[in-house]
Order: sequence, then structure tokens, then C-alpha cells
Amino acid sequence: MAITDQLLHKILHWIQEDTSIAPQKLRGAATLLGEGATVPFIARYRKEQTGELDEVQIRTIEERLAYYDELETRRKTVLSAIEEQGKLVPELAQAVESCRKKNELEDLYLPFKKKRRTKATMARERGLEPLAERILQAQGRAGALESLAAAFVGKNAEIPDADSALAGAGHILAERLSEEAQLRAGVRELSRRKGRLCARVAPGKSAEPTKFEMYYDHDEPLTKAPSHRVLAMLRGEAEGVLRLGIDAPQGEILQTLERSSIPKGHPFFNFLRSVAEDAYDRLIAPSIETELRAEAKERADQAAIAVFADNLRNLLLSAPAGGKRVLGVDPGLRTGSKLAAVSETGRFVAHCTIYPHTGKGRLPEAKRDLLALIREHGTEMIALGNGTASREMDQFLRETLKEAGLDIQVVMVSEAGASIYSASDIAREEFPDLDLTVRGAISIARRLQDPLAELVKLDAKSIGVGQYQHDVNQGALKKALDAVVESCVNFVGVDLNTASKPLLSFVAGIGPALAASIVTFRDEQGSFKSRKELMKVPRFGAKGFEQAAGFLRISGAKHPLDNSAVHPERYKLVETMAKDLGVSLERLVSDPALVERIDLSRYRTDAVGLPTLKDIAAELKKPGRDPRAQFEAVRFRDDVQTISDLKEGMVLQGAVSNVAAFGAFVDIGVHQDGLVHISHLANRFVKDPAEVVRVGDIVRVKVLSVDSARKRIALSIKEAESGKS
Repeated sequence: MAITDQLLHKILHWIQEDTSIAPQKLRGAATLLGEGATVPFIARYRKEQTGELDEVQIRTIEERLAYYDELETRRKTVLSAIEEQGKLVPELAQAVESCRKKNELEDLYLPFKKKRRTKATMARERGLEPLAERILQAQGRAGALESLAAAFVGKNAEIPDADSALAGAGHILAERLSEEAQLRAGVRELSRRKGRLCARVAPGKSAEPTKFEMYYDHDEPLTKAPSHRVLAMLRGEAEGVLRLGIDAPQGEILQTLERSSIPKGHPFFNFLRSVAEDAYDRLIAPSIETELRAEAKERADQAAIAVFADNLRNLLLSAPAGGKRVLGVDPGLRTGSKLAAVSETGRFVAHCTIYPHTGKGRLPEAKRDLLALIREHGTEMIALGNGTASREMDQFLRETLKEAGLDIQVVMVSEAGASIYSASDIAREEFPDLDLTVRGAISIARRLQDPLAELVKLDAKSIGVGQYQHDVNQGALKKALDAVVESCVNFVGVDLNTASKPLLSFVAGIGPALAASIVTFRDEQGSFKSRKELMKVPRFGAKGFEQAAGFLRISGAKHPLDNSAVHPERYKLVETMAKDLGVSLERLVSDPALVERIDLSRYRTDAVGLPTLKDIAAELKKPGRDPRAQFEAVRFRDDVQTISDLKEGMVLQGAVSNVAAFGAFVDIGVHQDGLVHISHLANRFVKDPAEVVRVGDIVRVKVLSVDSARKRIALSIKEAESGKS
């Protein structure tokens, strides 16, 4: 729906209360978002308009705007529906207009919704609503209930006696009570605040050993149940092993219902109390439990998605090996190991298959083919996939290189998702004539050169750095992970002349269709010589150029700022700075000492403030430099290749492969990641593992225990750091 200025003012006021972001910053961000600006562009190039809000804050504003827009659409529907029934009294209209939560709005609408046939509906059809009213309105000495009900007995065959009449009247009153918005809100809050999430083993499953045994008789406060436990229990329920429920404070809730719904001294107090109990047990409790379970699931989803997103960010921003000629190795046993050589720009040049593990007769041939490929294409690094036979291949590579007197670094690379890439449309388009396994080896090589550029070709869910990713809301997960990829791509910047379509599609303002147009134009017209040439690309308009240009780099461009993060809209400003210093633009860009001499305050205007000027100065000192860390490779111990080689007390080097709410998984080179529990991450209390470790970190760990049968390895970082052995 279109948001009017008045509605926008109201929504921004609500968002300000939700987030504590200053109104002026909110309005600036909302205006830019409304004009179609992307989050990375706003965060980087419109700092003055938003008061330097970061991407997280801007995305939060974007999400809250969408939520309140949806709420407003629903509000209009609700008001219209109630008005059509002639029941929209001023007090109700005011209550609906002031709602800020979707469930509160639905509570108000509940009495007016078209219902399926209920016990109360049938009682009304039998003419029992007047009896319900008489019972409710009774005062003083009203006599016996049976005498009130007697007048309704026999009116039809379904009211044979007073008990039947009273039961029907009770159903009508119970439904009314269950539909009172304020009462439902109170029950919901009490259940949320004091309820306990309970898990019990399903009938017939108690004797079965499962991964859910710790939850066979489990309960904990609903508000304190951590994400990973909620999702684990829900998975256990989905697999038929557990039964879940929410144990609400029923006694306290019933007392609240009695106090708020039964007038003091009412002559039929006991009857109305039984009505309240029926309303709660039959109508309110199941509905509220469903809502609270959905809330718990949503909270757990959000926490799990946040962990996944953080892990993905750290993986995508892993240090690249850079422009090296790399040999990618996809190891295998029976089917051989696939080798693929790529150039320093990632261009595929050659491949072969070797069989170093299938008999002594093929070992010399494998060594000969490996060395020939290395020498012919000037291999500078070897990227080895960490799948089946990786440690055997690692040993073979190191021995062969040593025998040949070659000093080439062998780096273990995660091949998570490589097989998915190999069979994807993207891979088929890139390498239509190559076998899937060769495509996988190429991907492994490129992951070493530039993890970000290669991993964006995959569905982020297949990269293997999340927990319970198949259990969480898939739409929310995709949205969050896409936002992370977009953020990382624009943070690093993209080489316009070498970037793939998937990588270009994540640049602010581009998307898949425009990325395809750019690549087609590049293939037909040759490399881009300047950012301005983007305007020649079909369907690439001024708005797209504004959003994307600053994140695209052109190495060796005629204009030196085309290989920097300085936006073209500020080129004239930088040229003025160079002129004022009496130097050429080329010299200013290449000499950080000259940048230090710029008095930034001289160039402040209404449109360009100090935040933008500081960003420009920082970029001029290191134009086009990759912001990611320096590359460092983990070194696994040669004598530890399988889980059976592990011994308690060993201290090893490993790489953090995944971070969860309860700890971190570390690859120590035995085909099975070990777990460092949160209590073993550091010599201090750790609330969140992400405070201590990130995906890709190289760490020292001590082996605490090994369970080969269950493939479980317990590790400790704190004991390794303390020097215990």
C-alpha cells in the first residue's frame, strides 16, 4: 500500500520507540529506502542523511517499515469488515487504530470473524443466548439456575432438560470470554512470562537410543530456552520421538479470569467459574499455546539465523590467497583424484586425473602427471579439498613436492557445496564440456584465490556453516543470508572486468538480469575502460549507476579513482583537492603523505559532510586495497590423519569450521570436526561463542576425549592456551 506522509510520521514514531534511533536519522533512511536506494549504498554514500547509521540499523528500519506497512493493510481490512457488520463503535475503532502488534489486532477482530460451527453457535441456534444474558446479568437473590433454565426447556428437541439449556448457555458465555481481547492479552502475557517448555518421550520410544535422549523428560522456562534446544526439541517432535507442550500457570490464570470476568458477589459465581475454566481449557489455552509455540519457534529461528549469518559473513570475508596460479585437487580413492589448474585470474587452463591410492603400480604415473601439470602451468599454490582421502592426498602431495625439490604450499580448503556447484546451471554455463568432478576441482582452486567470488555462486544454505538450517523459516533464512552476501560483496568491492554474473548480481543496484547484461556487453565489447562505460550497457540507467558504481573497480583504468571506492559523484571534489595541493590527481592517489595535508573542513558543504570526506581521505590512502585480512593457512599434524590417530591430551592446530550457540566446531584434519564447548573456549565466562572465535580462525586445541563409535571429538581451546598437556 502507498504510505502517506501522515502514516509515515506515525510509523516512524513507532520505529523510534522500537529502536531508539533518532527521528531525523530514521526519516533520512526511510526517505532513501522509499526512493529505491539500497542498504549498502545508503550506509556507505549517504551518511549525512542518516547520521551515519550502519547497515544493521538501516536493515532494521527497512524490516520495521515493512512490518508496519503490513499491519496497516491488515488494520484497514479489519476496520472495513467490522464496519460492514455495523458493529464499529468509537471505542473499538480507537482500539484497532492504536494496535502495534499483529496478534493484538487479531484479538480485537476475533469476535467479528466468520466462524465455523461451534458449540456456542449451535447453542445460539437453539435460542439459548437470552438465557446466557440472564445468567450473566443476574443480581442479588436470583433464585436457582434451574428455574432460569426451565423457561427454555422443551423449546426444541435438543433442549430436553435444564442441564442441556445451562450447558448451551455456558458454551455461549465461554466463547464470549475467550474472545475478549484484554483477557486474552493477559493470559498470553502470564503464559509467556511464567510458562515452561516441556518435552516428554513419545509413547513406545523410551527404550530407543536417539540423539534426543536428553529431552525425554525435560522442562525449562519458556523465556530462557535457548535457540538450539528449542530447535532440537522441535526436530525431535517432528521425527516422532518427543511430545512438546507449554505448561502455563493455570491456577494463577484462572484466578485472573475469575477476578476480571465474574462480578463480586454474583449469585451464580460457581457456574460462571466453571464457564471460565471451560473457556480457558477448551478455547483459550490451546490457542495461546499455539501462539507461544510459534513465538518460541520464531525466536529460535531468529537466533539460529543470526548465528548462521555471522558465520557466513566470516567465511565470505576469509582472507584470499590472491592472484596466484593455483592447482585445485578434488581427492578420491577408487575414482581417482581430479586436478585442475587455473591462472592467476581464476581462468581454467588444464586438468587431469591421477590414481595415487589404488595400487603401487599407479603411484609413479600419478607423481609424473602431477609434476608435469605443476611445471607446465607454473603452479604457485595447491588447494586441496577436505573431503574423502584428503589426508592421504595431502601426504602424497607433500612427499612428491619434497622429492622434486619444489617449495609449493598445500592448503586444505573446505569443499562444502562444491558438488552442488558442479551440477548447477552456473557451472554448466561456465564449463559445458567438463565433467562434474573437474568443475569441483576448479571451484576448490578458486576458493583459495578468492573465497567470496567463488562462494557467491552457491546457495548459502549449502556452504555448511549453520545449525538447524533446514528447520528454520526458509524465507527468513534466505532473506538474511542474501543480505549478508550483498553486504560482503559491496564491502570488498568487485572487479568489473573479471567478476562472474553471480558476483555482479549482488552489487548494490544490479541484480541477476543486469549482471547478465553486463557480462554479455563485456564479452562482446571487451573490457571496461571506465565506470562511465556502464551507461552503455542495455537497461543500465542513471539510478543503477548511482547505486552500483562506487562498488565496482576497474584495474588500470584511465581515471585513477575508477579503481577505488570513491563514488563518481565525488570525482570533481577530489580533483579540486588535488588542484588545491598543486599536484596531479594521479599523484594524490598514489601518495598517502599528500592526503594527510588535505584540510577536510575546507570542503564541507550541505551535501558533503565530514563523514563522507573522511571516507574519501581514507580511500585515497589505499585506493582499491582489499579490506580482508592477510592469508594464513592451517597446518595439520602429519601423524594425525584419522580419528583413530587422536589421543587425549594432544595439542593440535585447527581451523574453526562452524560456530553455534553452544560452542565452536574445529577442523583438525581427521574428516570429523571436533567440538569446543562454550565452557572451553576461554579462561573466562563466555556468553556468546562469537565473542571469542569466528569461522576461519586458526586455533590451538587440546583433545579432551574421543568417541570413535559416535564420531565425537571433545576439544578445548582454553586448556591448549594454558599450556596443559
